[in-house]
Amino acid sequence: MSVTQQYLLDTYRAQRLGTPAPPAPGSGDRLLLRGLRERRAFRRVLAGRAVGGWRRLLPRRAPLTRAARRPPR
Repeated sequence: MSVTQQYLLDTYRAQRLGTPAPPAPGSGDRLLLRGLRERRAFRRVLAGRAVGGWRRLLPRRAPLTRAARRPPR
């Protein structure tokens, strides 16, 4: 049985019993990843290492792309 089929079965069962429907599969993935990222950053602080990644060292791309797309005067 797939995850979708199990979700539909659980939703049907909850509706028949009058209980709240279960959360949709994958609805908490973003919160889980954010929590893992925050935990990793916290552990880096406790270890005395920098929290920021390599992306913070690179310049922002948006101003550069806007300047490149601007027609010459």
